[in-house]
Amino acid sequence: MDLSKLEFTALIALKADIESEIKHREVEEKFKAKKQIIELARAHGLSVEDVLSGKTATARKPVEVKYRHPDDSNLSWTGRGRKPAWVQAWIDSGKTLEALTI
Repeated sequence: MDLSKLEFTALIALKADIESEIKHREVEEKFKAKKQIIELARAHGLSVEDVLSGKTATARKPVEVKYRHPDDSNLSWTGRGRKPAWVQAWIDSGKTLEALTI
């Protein structure tokens, strides 16, 4: 189709028709995609809620505490991440980290 040969009003009408068709097809494509997503989820034993939640089927087990203060059982540390202030103070006082091991 050679658009340069169309009248201005015909171009405007064509533009409106194209925008209308795009909206119509967008609705159809979204419906098809939604149907495919639901079918794929069901084929893998998932509900749509499972897929949308982003959570995995298996929950992670919390990391167990590896170190505990001998005088205050509320002070504990898994050994991961930055050392808590109480652990650093313990080490700075000349005591060993191994002494805190549970």
